[in-house]
Formats: sequence, C-alpha cells, structure tokens
Amino acid sequence: MRVSLLAGTALALLLTAPAAGAWDDWSLSPLTGSVGELNYSVGGQVNGTVFDADQPAGNDVGGTGAATLYASLARDYDSGLSLALKGTFELYHDKLSGDNYGSDFLAKLYGSAQTGLGRIEVGMADGAAYQLAVIGPVVNAEVTMDNPNATFFADPSTHRAFINVFTLNSAVESSLNYAKISYFTPRLFGVQLGFTYTPSEGKDVVPFLNNGPNVLNRQKSLWEAAINYSDNFGPLTLSAYAGLTVGHGDHKTPGHAGLTDWGIGSELDWNIDDDTKLALGGAFRQANTYTFDINSAFTSGATRSTHLSTVLTRGSWSLGGEFGNGDADGMLGAPTLGVHAYMVDAAYAVNTNLQISGGWQKLYYARSAGTFYNGAPRIDMDAVFLHAVLNI
Repeated sequence: MRVSLLAGTALALLLTAPAAGAWDDWSLSPLTGSVGELNYSVGGQVNGTVFDADQPAGNDVGGTGAATLYASLARDYDSGLSLALKGTFELYHDKLSGDNYGSDFLAKLYGSAQTGLGRIEVGMADGAAYQLAVIGPVVNAEVTMDNPNATFFADPSTHRAFINVFTLNSAVESSLNYAKISYFTPRLFGVQLGFTYTPSEGKDVVPFLNNGPNVLNRQKSLWEAAINYSDNFGPLTLSAYAGLTVGHGDHKTPGHAGLTDWGIGSELDWNIDDDTKLALGGAFRQANTYTFDINSAFTSGATRSTHLSTVLTRGSWSLGGEFGNGDADGMLGAPTLGVHAYMVDAAYAVNTNLQISGGWQKLYYARSAGTFYNGAPRIDMDAVFLHAVLNI
C-alpha cells in the first residue's frame, strides 16, 4: 500500500501540471459585497490528506481533513481610518486535524482599527509575537512538522493525535487566541513592532470579562512584545524577528512560576530569476512551560523547539525540506521528552486557489521515564501522504 501511495502521489503531481491549463481560468473568490457603507467578505479553506503511516501499532492507511470559514465586516473612512470585525470559524475537523486553539468552533473574533499611526486589535486573536514570527519557509502550512494543522499518527490507546504528547512549535504562541489587546506600529525602514496585553486565559472575545478556566497555576496579565524586520537587498529578501511573552502565575502550587516564553527566527529569500526562488530559514523558541502548556510553568527547567527549513520554487512547483528538534525537561515527576522530525515534500499550485502536495515525514520520540503506547521509552514512525488544500 505504501508503494502504491508513493506512486500515486508522484503520478498525481505529474498529471496535475499538464492538466493545469484547463484550470488556469478557473478560480473561486471570497463572497464580497456591501450593505450601506459596510463591506463584507466571506471565504474559507478546505484541506484533506490521504496517508500511509508506519508506526509500532502497524501500518495505518487513512485520511484526515478540516474546513474553516473566514468572515469580515469593514468600513473605510475618508480620513484613512479603517475599522473591521473579523472572525475565523472551525466548521469541521477530525481527530487528526484541527487548529492551534483547541479546535473550538469559534477560533478568532476580534475588531481592528487601522490608522496611519498603526493598527489596534481587540478580541480573540493571535498575539504580537505569533503574528510577527518568522520560522522559515514551508511548502504547506497544514502538514508542516512545526505546529501542523494535520498529522498522520494516532495513539491507538486514545485514538487521538500522537503528537499531542509534545508538538514542535517554534513561534512564540503562549497567548493563543485568548481575548487580548494588541498594537502594531507601521513598518518603518523595514522594522515593525508589536505589543500585546492578555489579561487572562479567557475566550469570551472581550478582554477582562473573566479570569479564564478555574484551574491551579493559570496565567494572568500576559505582556507580549515582538520586533519584525524585512527588507530587500537586490535579489535577496531578509526577514527576522524576536518575540517575548511574560505572565503572572495565579493560584500557584509549589514549583510553579509565572510564564517566560521567547523566540527568534529568520529567513533569506533569493530570487534567482523571474521564475525561480530559493528560501531558507529557521527559528528557536524556549519557554519555562512543560511541552508549551501554559498552565505548566515551572521555576526550573524549560521546553525548547528548533525548526530549520528550505524551499525551492520554480513557477508553480515547489520542493522543500524540514528538520525539527525539541526537548522538554522533566518537571515534578513528569519525564523528560525529546523529539526529532524530518520532512521532504513537493507541491504543485494548480491555480491561485488549489494546491496539491505530497511527501514523506518521520518522527522520533524518546522519554526518560515510563513508556509510550508501544511499551517502550522510544518510538519512531513515518508516513507518506498526498494533500490538497483549497483556499477561497
């Protein structure tokens, strides 16, 4: 079956190219219109994958997918002020697909005000450090090794995604989609700054409504800052960022602390000619939380995540490679965890809406105590896959 899927993936990518001529004039655009002086837009994304995963429980041939809706309502003023209300809704996902925020139906809902002095956002949105993050190029953001939205490995004891035990995530993201207030400066001389205040772990859209879940060691008063630089130097484009989030631990138990989460990243893009581009980059993140769980911040130990990647693009084709490495120090009886990840994938952009990709990825996990579902302290698994994503 694995040989068949590999052959099918290669055939699908090769056949897509000559057939693309019939798709060039085909496209889908978001539903747009106006009601009085308000402009609305409704779009979305649908993605799905078939895969053949090899793991200790045996080969697992299957599929996974998700559907997301994006909506916005905006009004522009002659003064240059632009007001908007934006939302992201998770319409469908299965146990191997989802988003960064717990896969709730309401993923984001926030208002923004754009002026000549910058942009202000209020509500359930990404924090400044995540929005300005640079972690390196990827062929496909849904099936990347770093913070993926789809995985191909299930824990047979829970039937849920195995990577939930420790997912690589090299962009500072501790504030998730908690209700917050953010400010982003205009980009001047290639530099943009961002600042965020998240009062609690509440997901009630409006900040300050509650203190979030009533659990021990929750985080409050998260302050976040980030800087992003991007500029062109002839055929080269250099991008870099640094981000920091700190928080106050509430109802702390012994050994726990307030949050400290920081990261850096960079990417270099080389436009070799009008049709060819080579990109390479990477990122590093460290937090005093166990496996980046915001309610598990400790006075000692840390979790680290590293991502390195490169992508070569030629016309509608792209070829990429990724390496990921992470470790979570054992804390208060929890074992030290380590993960290595590798990935090679290729993609063909059929048109502005549709991309077909396929590849291979490998994960290797180890723990200092206890065992995984295979009864051993180490486990490795790999998968081949064929993925499609439709953006509207």
